[in-house]
Amino acid sequence: MPTTIAQRASGCLFGLALGDALGAETEFLQVNAILRTFPPHGPQEPRGNPALVTDDTQMALAVGEALLSVESPYTPVALEQALRAAFIAWNRSPENNRAPGMTCMSACNQLERGLPWYEATVVTSKGCGANMRVAPVGLLLHEKPETRATLAQFQAALTHGHPTGLAAADLTAFAIADLASGGTPAGLPQRLRTYALSQRSTYHAQWLGPLWWRAGYATPAEFIARGWDECLYVLDRLDQALAEGDRESDPCDATGEGWIAEEAFATGLLCFLLYPNKPLAALRRATVTRGDSDSIACLTGAFTGAYHGLSAWPADWLSRIEYRARLARLAGAWD
Repeated sequence: MPTTIAQRASGCLFGLALGDALGAETEFLQVNAILRTFPPHGPQEPRGNPALVTDDTQMALAVGEALLSVESPYTPVALEQALRAAFIAWNRSPENNRAPGMTCMSACNQLERGLPWYEATVVTSKGCGANMRVAPVGLLLHEKPETRATLAQFQAALTHGHPTGLAAADLTAFAIADLASGGTPAGLPQRLRTYALSQRSTYHAQWLGPLWWRAGYATPAEFIARGWDECLYVLDRLDQALAEGDRESDPCDATGEGWIAEEAFATGLLCFLLYPNKPLAALRRATVTRGDSDSIACLTGAFTGAYHGLSAWPADWLSRIEYRARLARLAGAWD
């Protein structure tokens, strides 16, 4: 197993991008159509040079580069300014032409108008757009767990204001930090459950401000508990799927199609945990899904790479992935 943060960070970020590129080929397709288009077992490697990614990788880079632009200890004002600038730049970019999510674009348009972030965010959305970009937060292994939790939820809150969007992003970052720190795949679901239960009533008021009130909840605790309860429910579904060990059926049957945050997290993690020591098998399994295949596969790649490191991925794939230089620079900064 890799021993340096740089190896694990590189494996995580490149795995995210490779899963994104591979899954982009199958998003919106049913499994039968995927197998007809990519016989006999679905896509086996990213196509093209460069192998193009989607908004999932673009926004993960935006989050990571925003974090690098702000000195630790992070403050709400400084990080909000950095994330706002990064998200607006992504929204304006001519390369933002990869079927970006409507929630992200709507919130970014409001951020560019100068609205306070808690008014710009879409409080009803728990789409997967916030947790597929959170991997750089999970790689902040030198920060305290409470800091990672706060940052994960805050970067989500700028666009996806639903409590489950925040909790799922937090849980995703926790899983990446756990695996990058050498946590074992076998015990991960229970560690995730323990963490979710410990956070169920924790509202990061200094960072999240009046978000709970804008979302129409009676108290901050009620707001955030809703998010963690939905994450705990999908962890139940994950446990059942792992107990059954079914590698043949579409993982979406067990943990959801991934269009919403907690399902993208659980289905991406399920694909990794079904093949914990077979990185390419895990990634290919994630792409042969009827749901949000690029987001599912990018999360599978992030989990797999955080655990196995950069050596999990073929050199040819790494040399062809889009944004290779930015991914390498960001990964190296985490060492």
